[in-house]
Amino acid sequence: MPASLHVFTSAAVNYLPKVRMLCASIRRHHPEAAIHLALADERPAWLRAGEDFDSILEMRDLGIPHWRPWSFMHNIVELSTAIKPFALRRLLDEPGCGKVLYFDPDMVLFSRVDDILDALDSANVAITPHQNKPEATLEAIVDNEVTSLRMGVFNLGFIGVRNTEEGRRFADWWADRTYRLCRAEPHNGLFTDQKWIDLAPVFFDGVRILKSSRHNVATWNLTTRRLEGDLATGFRVDGEPLAFYHFTGFDSGAHRVMAVKNASGNAAVQELIGWYERETTAARGDPVNQWPWAYGRFSDGTPIQPHHRWLYRENKDLQSAFPDPYEAGTERLSLPDWCRTEGRLRFPQFFGKDGGSAKYAPWPGQTSVGPLTAVKLGLLMFAPRTGRSLRTRLVRLLRREGLAGIARRIRRPIRRRHA
Repeated sequence: MPASLHVFTSAAVNYLPKVRMLCASIRRHHPEAAIHLALADERPAWLRAGEDFDSILEMRDLGIPHWRPWSFMHNIVELSTAIKPFALRRLLDEPGCGKVLYFDPDMVLFSRVDDILDALDSANVAITPHQNKPEATLEAIVDNEVTSLRMGVFNLGFIGVRNTEEGRRFADWWADRTYRLCRAEPHNGLFTDQKWIDLAPVFFDGVRILKSSRHNVATWNLTTRRLEGDLATGFRVDGEPLAFYHFTGFDSGAHRVMAVKNASGNAAVQELIGWYERETTAARGDPVNQWPWAYGRFSDGTPIQPHHRWLYRENKDLQSAFPDPYEAGTERLSLPDWCRTEGRLRFPQFFGKDGGSAKYAPWPGQTSVGPLTAVKLGLLMFAPRTGRSLRTRLVRLLRREGLAGIARRIRRPIRRRHA
């Protein structure tokens, strides 16, 4: 009989040890669920579904248009989050599917979440806020509430969707936004898939905000939630059984630092963190932790830098010229060749003083160039490899728009002021 409840997570191969911990906890508390891994990576031959998860959802099977060049436009965090709504839509199409839950791979379930499933009997979407009570001190307001205003009111480490017309409409909208604008750019008002969900309660009916303290416990809400208990007797949050805990930022050490700051002297918090540290340390020797991300390098092994992704993402002509942006090291002009030459001249705002990536991704702007840059591009046309590509595009532009098209592009760029 097909499963009515589907649960999934999203990660690259190197995150498999954490994925297994999450999936084991789901299997323990919800054995009736079908569990899936949405893979933001190329699938190695040795990776198969089995005890940990029932299926692997590969990007090629998620209905993402032009998925391979699209993957190039994202870093590993962006890609792992950008595919989530596409995996959601894929699971909503499963025969007999009634509800779909998503959990981040650095979460662990500690009890059943029947209250969430009950909520989805009448709601179309279920989401959890970062905070469910106001902070009491200025320091905590800045650390937690202000950060939520920047990164998103709701934490997208969890989301639940019921298989209804409105639930599907939400999934389509979310997929469209992550396809176009899944960017880890808080300076530009975006934080991957998460900030978009601030709009969900406005755009869609039946969006249930789950305010119970037992859901999505993390360092950013330990200041306002009372976690107590232990591994032997179970953990409780404000008197309720802990449903799931979010160990975000654990590998960098940031999680422990913030836990000490926000829950100093709480023995239950320290026991919980100590347990996760022991479990993850045991898996640290697994070679899969060092598995290279398939989309982190060009075909010749050269690391892909942020400016390579930004420039390709913002320029349709590059997407046409380099349909496989990962290709490099051939006799033909490659994307990294273009970035080193014409790209630096036309789009200096994407580059730092050392020729690497700028500190922050620029917001999309006009593509006009100044007169001096136009002269430099003219000289570049005589270069053997780069010039051939530039000459081809110039001829194409002349045929399409004539001399007026070139004149429109040679003007002083407008400098954007930041508020």
